[in-house]
Amino acid sequence: MTEEQTLIFSASGVRLDVLISGDALSRSRAAALIEEGRVTVDGKVILKPSFKAPEGAKVVAVLPDVRKTETLPEDIPLDILYEDEALAVINKPAGLVVHPAAGNETGTLVNALLFHLSSLSGIGGEKRPGIVHRLDKDTSGLMLVAKDDQAHISLSSQLEARTIEKHYHAVVLGHMKEASGRIEKPIGRDPKDRKKMAIVPDGRYALTDWKVLEERGPSATLLDLHIHTGRTHQIRVHMASIGHPVLGDPLYGAKRAPHADRLMLHAYSIAFDHPRTGERMTFIQPAPFD
Repeated sequence: MTEEQTLIFSASGVRLDVLISGDALSRSRAAALIEEGRVTVDGKVILKPSFKAPEGAKVVAVLPDVRKTETLPEDIPLDILYEDEALAVINKPAGLVVHPAAGNETGTLVNALLFHLSSLSGIGGEKRPGIVHRLDKDTSGLMLVAKDDQAHISLSSQLEARTIEKHYHAVVLGHMKEASGRIEKPIGRDPKDRKKMAIVPDGRYALTDWKVLEERGPSATLLDLHIHTGRTHQIRVHMASIGHPVLGDPLYGAKRAPHADRLMLHAYSIAFDHPRTGERMTFIQPAPFD
């Protein structure tokens, strides 16, 4: 970034760090911005991440210049389906961690992006260049990558407004009683296991629509899932909450379930408005053989 950028939100009665965090900014990053005095509510600086702004208040977060990343480029094979001056669409394989973190400083998607793409946005933070939204390590499929800050802000705003449409294929345990359904349950950190997410009363709003595509044998079903929100582990938590966990899920799966070599979850479709032209673009990537 060559100059400071701002993100603008309309308050909805939730904590400030929750309001301004999401796919573009982690909650810890959002909290740090607040504590640094970079967030205002109706023009007044607020220093408490837990502060709940009144409904409809204007919240402005000022993002500082991002330091040059210390993450090194790595020649990791990358399936780039589309690329232009603003963005790229990639097909992430299962097993690839998206961005560096403790225990995964190398061998990530970000390392691969730094090698294969000539430029990446920096708005997401030093160790997350270009990353607009995430997929779990063991989920395969389509991801958007921003190549500059203008594109990153546009795509992040579309995520916030829920105009980016994302569909997944999943093989889940059991047969569904209905042909389709909706799961509308809040998701937050599991109070009993901080490594997991769970359905919790004070969690963030989450909405998933599902539709049966076909039954797979006596104890599994292939679903089409449309997520309207992008919470961590959303599909996995929502499906487990109704007794149909995704097969191959080591965190939320059932102990007695058909064997799967990997998490049976694939992001097969994504649609968005191009940050430059406004053109509606849709990409579809069939699930890999496994």
